[in-house]
Amino acid sequence: MKRPNGTPPRSGKSPIADKRAAAAPEPVRKPRKVRRHGRARRGGIFGWIAGFVTLIWRIIWGSVWRLGMVVALILGAASAYFYVGLPEAEELFDGRARGSVTMLDRDGRVFAWRGETYGAVDSSQIAPVLREAVVSAEDRRFYRHLGVSPRGIASAIRINLAAGRGPLEGNGGSTITQQVAKLLCLGETFDPTRFSTEAEFEADCRSGGVWRKVKEIPYAFAMEAKYSKDEILSIYMNRSYLGGGARGFEAASQVYFNKPASQVNTSEAAMLAGLLPAPSRFAPTASLERAQNRASVVLGQMHEEGYLTTDELSAARAAPATLSQAATARAGGYFADWLMESGPGFLTSDTTEDVTITTTFDQRIQRAAERALNRVFDEKVRDGSASQAAVVVMSADGAVRAMIGGRESRVSGVFNRATQAKRQTGSSFKPFVYAAALEAGYSPGDRVEDGPLTIRIPGGRNWSPQNYTRNFRGMVTLTQSLAQSLNTSTIRLQEAVGRNQVIRVARDFGIVSNLTTSPSLGLGASEATLLELTGAYAGIRNGGTSVAPYGVVNLTMQGDDRPLMGQTGGFGERVISQRAAGQLIYMMQQVISSGTGTRAQLGSRPVAGKTGTTSSYRDAWFVGFTEQYVTGVWMGYDDNTPLQGVTGGGLPAEIWQAVMSEIHDGLPELALSTVSPDGSGIIMSSGQTTPQVVTSGSADDPLAAALAGVMNSIDAQNTGRTVSAPTEVQGGPPTTPGSSSGASSDDALSRALQGILGGN
Repeated sequence: MKRPNGTPPRSGKSPIADKRAAAAPEPVRKPRKVRRHGRARRGGIFGWIAGFVTLIWRIIWGSVWRLGMVVALILGAASAYFYVGLPEAEELFDGRARGSVTMLDRDGRVFAWRGETYGAVDSSQIAPVLREAVVSAEDRRFYRHLGVSPRGIASAIRINLAAGRGPLEGNGGSTITQQVAKLLCLGETFDPTRFSTEAEFEADCRSGGVWRKVKEIPYAFAMEAKYSKDEILSIYMNRSYLGGGARGFEAASQVYFNKPASQVNTSEAAMLAGLLPAPSRFAPTASLERAQNRASVVLGQMHEEGYLTTDELSAARAAPATLSQAATARAGGYFADWLMESGPGFLTSDTTEDVTITTTFDQRIQRAAERALNRVFDEKVRDGSASQAAVVVMSADGAVRAMIGGRESRVSGVFNRATQAKRQTGSSFKPFVYAAALEAGYSPGDRVEDGPLTIRIPGGRNWSPQNYTRNFRGMVTLTQSLAQSLNTSTIRLQEAVGRNQVIRVARDFGIVSNLTTSPSLGLGASEATLLELTGAYAGIRNGGTSVAPYGVVNLTMQGDDRPLMGQTGGFGERVISQRAAGQLIYMMQQVISSGTGTRAQLGSRPVAGKTGTTSSYRDAWFVGFTEQYVTGVWMGYDDNTPLQGVTGGGLPAEIWQAVMSEIHDGLPELALSTVSPDGSGIIMSSGQTTPQVVTSGSADDPLAAALAGVMNSIDAQNTGRTVSAPTEVQGGPPTTPGSSSGASSDDALSRALQGILGGN
């Protein structure tokens, strides 16, 4: 029977429905807060700590990534700014800002270069081994970083802290890219309103301040984005200073090895790369051994980086680089630096053209002076001493023949103690006191008291000079006073003559530094350079006519035969009469024959000079001359530390004697004499007690013979005057300046004859 459509209503319970009804209800869950309550109860205090730490971490992390994002945006903006201003790499390869200066000695041989001597080269003109040496020595991760190396900075900080320095002092951890940023001055140009010279501007560019370090980072990123690694390396290798007046590896290769940078071998490449940290110190012209030792370190770094095999390393170390014959012969760095500093800037230090300077420099004398100085220091100075010395040798007309500005003699671009160091002159100033006295009419045989002396100084203070020995000798002649370098007698003479006259004589002879007007003037309380003092003594040597020390004979443009500039110095005006100069030379001869300068004796060769030691023993001098040369020596410490047991009559006199012995080797022994520049033919030559006047003119000249006879007879009759100082506190009231007794040589005839014979 067919069932009807639809589902009929059911009644009662169905077993299946019961099952469905039983499975349908959801299980009862605990409220969410009850579960949290149970978890908190189970964690206790540790849960709260964990939650707090999580909160702090979220705050720090949120701050860090936000700060990082801000820094990244700033760096990106700064890098983009620098990127826009960067020129094409080729425009930066040539770092020449000036022309070249080639210097010739008195024989026409090249001895020094200055300025930007050679042009720039690109990477294809630099030997691959040279590029590898630079990367190994300066920035091992150069090809793997983006301009800044965090590992390098961290390593530098660690090294600085281990050495006891500040984290940013000393090793800077700069990459080659950052160093190029410094060389390019971060894109800045010279501003004359901010910097007085370009050298000052460049020094500021290379300063290691924190702000400049910060600016280097975006500039380095910009360069890495703009240029290839080879282009950055080429800029670096063209602009780096490498000593010897060479800027760039092409110039350095030519200067040191006389070959282009494309032809250097492994040892030479390592030596050039080793110059980068300290060019003046590691320059092979300064110390070949030190340069070779530094190159050996670079070779080891190249081996560590895989650029050299073990066999190649051994071969390179077995055959270290040496200087070319031309480079070995060239010296005179201090002399060359002096010319660059003292000459007109537009033709020397700032020249934009290539020029050639013919100089007074004598390479034979320079090498002889260097040998002598080194020998004395090796034999007489303790090992490790930081004491320094300077030497100047010149002819009597002021032509400088040799110059040593420090114990490291074959250098350039460093402090020159012969021309830049102003030091107290001590007793080496005393000849100007006696020159003023002799010019005023005093005689070498006149007497002056060496005894206790006190001088009133404005303001109510008193000054009492003492002798070096703390003893007094009573009445002495002017000759004895100078020979023994007595202080109290010198000051009495100075006060009798007048300080203004002493200052005039010193200045006219060439002491251009400021001179004190206090009574200590005569004891060398004022400062002067060694070049000034040596030039002033040259004026005494040549008969009382001042000289201006000079080194330039002429200057020409390369390729042009007509000089642009001629001799820059030489004879000047007469300062004292020829007679007074002859008397002073005689007195200075006694300094060496029997006074404080006996260690300067040159056997039978006539010499004259003067010792000098400052009261604090910080400076020791000896300046003197023969007929051929005038030489000055200074010795002391750069930091003004007092010398231990050294006076002007000690080591400086021995250095002077060694130098003069070397440079006079083979020269004839000539008597010290001066001929009047006005052609009168009067020669001053030393006699038994005082200089005698004789004639070198024709024997038929009765006037000259008569004048000489009169003057000699006056000197023979002179018994000597007594000098008294006008400002003594002890020994009675002040007297009139220049008062004396026994003025037999002070009459009108004597003065008139002195004027005639002296050309006054």
